[in-house]
Amino acid sequence: MSTKNVNTRTNKHPVQLAATVVAAVFLLVGILGFVPGVTTEYDGMTFAGHHSTAMLLGVFHVSILHNIVHLLFGIVGLALARTVSGATAFLIGGGVIYLLLWIYGLVIDMDSAANFVPLNTADNWLHFFLGIGMIALGALLRRMGARRTV
Repeated sequence: MSTKNVNTRTNKHPVQLAATVVAAVFLLVGILGFVPGVTTEYDGMTFAGHHSTAMLLGVFHVSILHNIVHLLFGIVGLALARTVSGATAFLIGGGVIYLLLWIYGLVIDMDSAANFVPLNTADNWLHFFLGIGMIALGALLRRMGARRTV
């Protein structure tokens, strides 16, 4: 029998673990957006635009495009989470993107063609909290891991 320490745990940096979890949640949300029942008014889902009546969990407007964006964001996040710098870029960069999306959602007319994702008030505030949360995770966990390894 080998004397090597068999450890199934990975020694991932905390920012990598956070990015992996965030990315997995985006994948889950993207998948759930295509599940009737979890997504209400499923028959009213359009490819894009504010005419989609589909609502994830009965709260957040979704469309096929919106769900695809969540899936792609999750895939990119998982790929970037493989390195500390990639995980940090995903969390901070993704957070900035979500804050910009929050601002966009606040300034557009919800009933106009500019609302192509589609967005509603619940989406806007979720984007705000996601943006702040992702930036905080990226910045704080990157520093925490650096202190821990010294």
